[in-house]
Amino acid sequence: MEATAIGLVVAAAVRTPGPGTVQLVQTAMLAGLGILHTEAAIGVERLRRRVMVGNHANLSSVWTFAGALVLPPACAAGVAVLVHLHVWARTGRPRVPLYRSVYSAATIVLACLGAAAVVGYLGAGPEPLTAAGIPGIVLGSCVYTTINTGLVAGAIAMSAPQPDLARVLGRWDDNLLEFATLSLGALTAVALVVNPWLVLLALPPLVVLHRAVLVRHLEEAASIDGKTGLLNAVAWHAQAERLLRRSDRSAGPRGVLVLDLDHFKSVNDTHGHLVGDQVLAAVAGALRAEVRERDLVGRFGGEEFVVLLAGPAAGASVELEAVAERIRSRVAALRVEIPTPDGPLSVSGLTVSIGVAVAPAEGADLRTLLQVADTALYAAKRAGRNVVRTGTLPGAVSPVASRHGGESPPGGGWVMHGE
Repeated sequence: MEATAIGLVVAAAVRTPGPGTVQLVQTAMLAGLGILHTEAAIGVERLRRRVMVGNHANLSSVWTFAGALVLPPACAAGVAVLVHLHVWARTGRPRVPLYRSVYSAATIVLACLGAAAVVGYLGAGPEPLTAAGIPGIVLGSCVYTTINTGLVAGAIAMSAPQPDLARVLGRWDDNLLEFATLSLGALTAVALVVNPWLVLLALPPLVVLHRAVLVRHLEEAASIDGKTGLLNAVAWHAQAERLLRRSDRSAGPRGVLVLDLDHFKSVNDTHGHLVGDQVLAAVAGALRAEVRERDLVGRFGGEEFVVLLAGPAAGASVELEAVAERIRSRVAALRVEIPTPDGPLSVSGLTVSIGVAVAPAEGADLRTLLQVADTALYAAKRAGRNVVRTGTLPGAVSPVASRHGGESPPGGGWVMHGE
């Protein structure tokens, strides 16, 4: 990717006339303002990178897209490289490896070349942006976004073990943020053509936008459990209550699972809390993999997890038990590989006890569902662990009493293998 970007920049530089004085001044202004923007928002950006969840929308697109619209391709590429690598040097190290930042810079350079090619094709003449007009700006932004998003999404899809659409393409609000920065970049480009000093007016709203985005990241971070990536107890309760209020008989919530990892204290006591944290994260991943995207999964604290399964009430008891049994089997088959100073360590033989609460057809409040599921969980513990037990609210279809995989392994329910 880097070689392609360099080759296209060289080819564009050879085929186009050298930049004039005005273009060199514009290049210096955009690069300088991009660096100044990073310095002005450095505290906010560092905090944002620490707390952000998911993909990172780069607000420096304001300057790189503006360069793509008004500068020769080689100059636009220079602005992109300078601004992006400065962002990495000041806010990304050591959290983001250099090779990732270089790859990202290459994708931005290719996006700038694509947008510049569109504007140059639609607006031939001494002022391509003016000649291209609104259609050129809109089409250029589409090309810029498509190239940059496509290349980044491809890298994520190839590197993530289980990539989903939201992780690969980003969420709607992330894409809207990117659209906002490109729009501000287009206004910056127009201001640069009309009166270069007007570009300074783009800096204050951009810094304010940075702070507004930080608030959203802080809200997300406050709702996520840091060890597992699941919803924390407070956030799960709030979202579950909202889902219950919106539910109806045909598509509403159908029940709750409360899960407890058996003999987890022995893992912490034997190998420490860092190993225990990795086991919790692995169990959370197994749990998330066995439910749907719309189901709410949270960590209640310690080694206890909770799931609100959404769906039709008809046949809910059988379906809930099937989901719970899949989770129990997946955890029992889990093998967590952990690197240690003494060599690789493998944790296996984990088991989980699960209590199930089936919602009646007319619905139930969250507190009651949790109480029933918690009671069923303790029944599973008393039955020998590694068991699914089901409780039924009045009005629900009577379920099968339980499913289980037998008692947990003796001596603690888990096995440690040093390799």
